[in-house]
Amino acid sequence: MTMTMTSAPPAIACQDLVHSFGATCALDGVSFTVAPGEIFGLLGPNGAGKTTTIRILATLLPADAGTARVAGLDVRREAMAVRRVLGYVPQQLSADGALTGYENVWLFARLYDVPRHERQARIQDALASMGLAEAANRLAATYSGGMVRRLELAQALVNRPRVLILDEPTVGLDPVARAGVWDRVRSLREQLGMTVLLTTHYMEEADLLCDRVALMHRGRVQALGTPAALKAEIHPGATLDDVFRHYTGDALLDQGSLRDVRSTRRTARRLG
Repeated sequence: MTMTMTSAPPAIACQDLVHSFGATCALDGVSFTVAPGEIFGLLGPNGAGKTTTIRILATLLPADAGTARVAGLDVRREAMAVRRVLGYVPQQLSADGALTGYENVWLFARLYDVPRHERQARIQDALASMGLAEAANRLAATYSGGMVRRLELAQALVNRPRVLILDEPTVGLDPVARAGVWDRVRSLREQLGMTVLLTTHYMEEADLLCDRVALMHRGRVQALGTPAALKAEIHPGATLDDVFRHYTGDALLDQGSLRDVRSTRRTARRLG
């Protein structure tokens, strides 16, 4: 995968981010940057700090210390401006099955304060870009799992963001549906030059999609680089799974929480 780096400011810049939940340190000095137009992966076991990092970038959670910028905007001091340039697809499903596809995207257009005179065209464009134009007037409850995830991408795209954040966007999907979601993500980058930050537990996805990845463990970035470079550091013929195991050891056995497991299982069942 090739990408042209520019001298433009980073699309995302995190510097020494720290955050704790009570006595539990979730982030312990996290730093990384993402270049404009890059697909960047945050990898790591449950409890590594990936979602906490994403929530800070999405202005949903304040950092205890450190700084974070999206498109040059400070997420703490310029939260509203950040939200205007950001699209966010959380791991938990955000689509409402009792609404049509069109109505779901319309709701997000309102939330993003898309100008009324542009709203209908923006909604139609977002649905069409995700291949959902013909299903726009169907209830989301009738959509397949892959269609639901594409609907959520349409929701996140209706404000035409410069940066798209995806938290476990293919959890619970079958291989065909997963491939369909990632085809759309590649298309966004290629056609719009959009920056994408994603988390995934599927190492083969990260290997194929990401220009660079950061592997997080116990609230810190343990390794950062291209998938090829990180694999080469382990041994000839290594996979990204080998890189993951090298930096996390047996941590997968004791990280995360019961709420993490329940959340993932609920999402997987709903995408079914």
